Amino acid sequence: MPLRLIRPTRQYADQVMQYKEEMLANNDSLDGCAGLEEVSSFSEWIDFENRLKKKYGEHYVPSEVFLGVRTEDETVVGIIDYRHPLSPYLLQYGGNIGYSVLPSERQKGYAGEMLKQMLSICREFGESRVLLTCDKTNQASRHTILKNGGSLENEVKDKAGSGACRIIQRYWIAL
Repeated sequence: MPLRLIRPTRQYADQVMQYKEEMLANNDSLDGCAGLEEVSSFSEWIDFENRLKKKYGEHYVPSEVFLGVRTEDETVVGIIDYRHPLSPYLLQYGGNIGYSVLPSERQKGYAGEMLKQMLSICREFGESRVLLTCDKTNQASRHTILKNGGSLENEVKDKAGSGACRIIQRYWIAL
């Protein structure tokens, strides 16, 4: 399962947009995808800073976005981002790192490998620890976080837009 994290380039434009379609068709959240669900083209998506600054205004937090690319066939299997520094919202609910893996590529160890590689990148940015969060019902994400050294700090309630309440687990990983 050799995998590498690379910055998005036009070479992967079609795969990124297919990623969006597969995730939406499966009713999955595009966590760690820098708003991919909100754009209609790769060119629009890749302009992260301008687009996200407009969306979040003073709450904007820069992020480093990477594609998880399987090396044997250059296939995008996941997307991961590292957000720094933490805004009040990210500190409570979102964390430093978000990620997702294509439904067709799950249960193959890609999420764990992407997170492992991202933790090395976070070290290069000078982080001594990072925060990851996941919905309490997301057993796969919890397993990935724990496998990479996550330590549960607490659980918080997050009211979704529909008025439903989710329980978010907050994990710190020392680097």
